[in-house]
Amino acid sequence: MEYVQERIATLHDLTDPTPETPTGRAAVVMPMTDREYAGLAPEHTLATLETVDPGRVIVPLRAPEERVGPFVEWLSDFDLDLTVLWCNAPAVEALLAEHGLDGEAGKGRDVWLGTGLAAEREEFVVVHDADARTYGPGHVARLLAPLSTGFEFAKGYYARVEHGRLYGRLFRLFYEPLVAALAERHDAAILEYLGAFRYALAGEMGMTADLARELRVEPTWGLEVGVLGDAFSRAGFAGTAQVDLGAHEHDHRAVGGSAGLAEMSRGVGAALFRVLADEGIEPDFERLAERYPEVATRFVRQYAADAAFNGLSYDPDEERAQVGRYVEAIVPPEADRRLPPWSAVPVDPGRVAAVSADAIDSG
Repeated sequence: MEYVQERIATLHDLTDPTPETPTGRAAVVMPMTDREYAGLAPEHTLATLETVDPGRVIVPLRAPEERVGPFVEWLSDFDLDLTVLWCNAPAVEALLAEHGLDGEAGKGRDVWLGTGLAAEREEFVVVHDADARTYGPGHVARLLAPLSTGFEFAKGYYARVEHGRLYGRLFRLFYEPLVAALAERHDAAILEYLGAFRYALAGEMGMTADLARELRVEPTWGLEVGVLGDAFSRAGFAGTAQVDLGAHEHDHRAVGGSAGLAEMSRGVGAALFRVLADEGIEPDFERLAERYPEVATRFVRQYAADAAFNGLSYDPDEERAQVGRYVEAIVPPEADRRLPPWSAVPVDPGRVAAVSADAIDSG
């Protein structure tokens, strides 16, 4: 436990607080896929939200047609003002295509659809996943607390310790040392901002509706980093806070595979390099690919010491092997496919919600 401040305001868990916040004026956006149907962690999260009683809950859902009806019926059992957005409904896909918003689709686009509707209907927007087994009634309140005192953007951070070992590998072994390596050669405010977050890849965040309407969003991997880029340009250091959410336990990914951490690192890296390009920073990718593993080795040594101090198991060789996989993500980003801010979108979020509702009813 400590109370050290970063370059951005850092709100610590010193007394296990659940502050009084305007939950009734907030929409919680919680993206889900069909694999979360009736799962223990989502059940726990939804039951906990019943005690929080936010203004509304929006579930951007990505699921095949035959799974949507049972999913909606399951969600209706919870005492929540809850709206399901069937993000991959054919009619929704067609509506987005009419307005040039088709293309890559994944969690990022689902969250974008959810935040658009949330910002239209409530004053504040909170985004978090559904799979945290340690989700508590104070999470929404903590993310809202800075917003109720004048901040525009709040990011959650937490410890990832399970089964006697450290997790959060993509952040610890890729993002953190990569930003540090970039900061060695580029004296830029954006890198100071990106480096100030204790868990930059956390999906838990809160924002004002005004800010939510101004965000460009990565449609797949890289959502969290892309949001930080626009939060920097819109809210800046003075308008940003990060909030201690304690310890989190949720699903882990393998390093390899089409949905593994190595593949995710490519999306995270591309999003990061697009954010830097927005600020006029063009890295020397060849030099960066050489320097990043050297910096990462320092982080591995530091995390090894921390793990030993806490009696946790730690395999430095395995961690360094992951670093070797992540080097492949240090390449110039491909074409910018970020979704535009809702303030510039030619279709109303309410129209998307209506089309989704019709598709669910007729399914």
